[in-house]
Amino acid sequence: MPKLKTHKGAAKRFRSTASGKIKRGHSHARHILTKKTTKRKRSLDIDVYVSEADQAKVEAMLPYGRK
Repeated sequence: MPKLKTHKGAAKRFRSTASGKIKRGHSHARHILTKKTTKRKRSLDIDVYVSEADQAKVEAMLPYGRK
C-alpha cells in the first residue's frame, strides 16, 4: 500500500488531542485589531474543537495524527 500524503495546509491549522479530538484556532485574530473589543480579542485567542460535522474531513487530511 502506498503512503498517504498529509495535507500541509491542514497540518499547520489543526492539532489532535490525546482523546482524539481536533483543536483549531479562531480566525479574525491577526490584524485590524483596533476596532475589536478586548473581550472579543481574548476569546479569539482560545482554541476550540472542530465541529463533529467537520471532524471526519480533517482526519482524512491528517492521516498520521494521533488516533
